[in-house]
Amino acid sequence: MNIQKDIKSAESAGKDRSLAIRDALRNAIIDRRLAPATKLTESEVGSLFGVSRTVARAGLQMLSFEGLVRLERNRGAFVANPSPEEAQHVFASRRLIEPGVISAVIGRFTSKMADVLREQLHEESRYLSERGAVARRAEIKASGDFHLLLASMSGNAILERFMDELVARSSLVIALYGRSGTSSCGHTEHLAILNALERRDEQEAKRLMLHHIDHIEADLDLQARSTTRLRDALLR
Repeated sequence: MNIQKDIKSAESAGKDRSLAIRDALRNAIIDRRLAPATKLTESEVGSLFGVSRTVARAGLQMLSFEGLVRLERNRGAFVANPSPEEAQHVFASRRLIEPGVISAVIGRFTSKMADVLREQLHEESRYLSERGAVARRAEIKASGDFHLLLASMSGNAILERFMDELVARSSLVIALYGRSGTSSCGHTEHLAILNALERRDEQEAKRLMLHHIDHIEADLDLQARSTTRLRDALLR
């Protein structure tokens, strides 16, 4: 009985470590510290996190299920490197889903929700005038979090999960194809969407959201960027 308990405990701990690896690598991919096509070897991941290759492999497999990592037989794992067509599909999907998020949110929108979104916009604005890689990454994350917060207010867990994946994939696409030195996910456009939600103007909020997504996609130049070493990305 004690042996079985120890095995279960070890399995549980292993799962937790795999999740920690998934989360750390996911954050590095989303905030653009890990570039598309970066190789992620099980041995290096295991070494960096102090875990076995089996635990590292489990973390990488979780990322592959989300579409953020590509597993290639006999070659290993790589940060996903979406093609121009795949990049367009990401934003086509956002155009289909995010107006639905608006519809789901607006009927249940409260002043408390508005306060939460406004606080998020305040957080986002803090980084607009700052320079440097750290501020840039924080700004990108805060911008994406606005969309995730909206989805979390929909009351639809499936919709929230879809948005989580789409925002993550969008960050990957922007890392690869983004031209602008500032956040493509415009602060002023987020504020306009929030104002329309507060007025309960569903059609205007949807129009603004679609315009916003168009603006993000218009900032793509569809040319690949260079890769980054895993160790360098995680230690930044």
